[in-house]
Amino acid sequence: MKTDYSHKATNEEIAARFDKDVERFSNLETGQLSTIDAPISMELCTEAAKYVNPQAKELLDIGCGAGNYTLTMLSKISDLNCTLNDLSMPMLERAKERISAQTNGQITILHNDMRNLDLPDSHFDIVLAAATFHHLRDDADWELVFTKIYKALKPGGCLWISDLIKHDSGPITRLFEYKYRVYLESLGGDEYAQKVFDYVEYEDTPRSLNYQLALLHKVGFSATEILHKNSNFAAFGGIK
Repeated sequence: MKTDYSHKATNEEIAARFDKDVERFSNLETGQLSTIDAPISMELCTEAAKYVNPQAKELLDIGCGAGNYTLTMLSKISDLNCTLNDLSMPMLERAKERISAQTNGQITILHNDMRNLDLPDSHFDIVLAAATFHHLRDDADWELVFTKIYKALKPGGCLWISDLIKHDSGPITRLFEYKYRVYLESLGGDEYAQKVFDYVEYEDTPRSLNYQLALLHKVGFSATEILHKNSNFAAFGGIK
C-alpha cells in the first residue's frame, strides 16, 4: 500500500526554514547540535573519502548547507572542483563564499531538489550527503537518488552519508527515540527536545540503516561500509 506523505512539509517549507538559519549552519561547532556525534561523523566521512580516493579532483556535496562538509573535505584534499547542491539559495551563497576561499578549483552551485539533479555520468570521485536524504519520501525517491549518484560516480568513486535514521524493530525504535530525547533535553530542556521531535515528524522521512545499505547494493555499489552509529544517527556509505 502506497504511503500518503501529503501531511509532510513541502520543499518550499523546508527551504524557508533553512533560509533563516544560515548563520547557525555556518558554524562548525554549533551548526549541528541536534545531530548526535556530528563532528565525529563529518570527520569520518571525509577521512574515508580521502582514503578511498586520495587523488580525487571532483566533489559533489548534496544538501551542502553552508558548506561545512566540503570545507572539511578540502582540509584533507586541496583544490577540489566542488559542485554544491541545496534547496536553500542563501545556504548555497554562503557555502560558495566560504569554499571559494579554500580552493583554487572550480565551484558550481545547483539550486534544486536532489531528485531533479541532472548529473554527468562517471564524473565525481566523491559524493557527500549530510542530513539530507531524510527528506526523501517514497521508495521511488530513494532509489532514484541513489541511482543518480551511482551513475554520476567514477568507477572506484565513493558516496558517504551522515544522516538521521530510523530502525526496523519497534522496540529498538522506542529505545533510541527515548535516548535521543534524553540527549536533546540535556542540550535545551523539554521544550527544545519537543521542538526537534515536532519538526522531525513534520519534515523528515528517514529510512533505516539496513534499508539504505541494501539499496546501495541494489543500485550497483560494490562495497558498503558503516563508519559510525549512535542512537538515531549513522555515518556510512558505498564504493562504486
